Amino acid sequence: MNPAEVVKQRMQMYNSPYHRVTDCVRAVWQNEGAGAFYRSYTTQLTMNVPFQAIHFMTYEFLQEHFNPQRRYNPSSHVLSGACAGAVAAAVTTPLDVCKTLLNTQESLALNSNFTGHITGMASAFRTVYQVGGVTAYFRGVQARVIYQIPSTAIAWSVYEFFKCLITKRQEEWRAGK
Repeated sequence: MNPAEVVKQRMQMYNSPYHRVTDCVRAVWQNEGAGAFYRSYTTQLTMNVPFQAIHFMTYEFLQEHFNPQRRYNPSSHVLSGACAGAVAAAVTTPLDVCKTLLNTQESLALNSNFTGHITGMASAFRTVYQVGGVTAYFRGVQARVIYQIPSTAIAWSVYEFFKCLITKRQEEWRAGK
């Protein structure tokens, strides 16, 4: 997914010179090489592992609180899923900011970087701090949280629905044997 993320983010940038996906892919390939599509790969992994860990731990913690009997309870699944996604998104926003910088090579940041390209996670973290201080690590946190809330609420409620459905079918099948 990393190459697709690079293209998506570059096309979403304000004053993006790209109007078509193929234009963006061609320009990045010709000007920066294939490595540009994977510059943020390590950061992507470094972000997704903590995101998922925080997400699952928060969901389970909230289920213990809102649904201690662990019954199928759509409202507890939606609420726990939404909160878990929000917490995970907020906590991992600094990593997402660095990943976006690696993918876009945004010009303001590049002007503050002596090497011309931001090439790795450490370089991205330094550049974000140099450009905007600590608060820059949380730029876009509200949008990221708002994006994750419905996504994770729906995902967990659908998962729990099918888990309940499959469990009931298995119990019925065993009882009918």
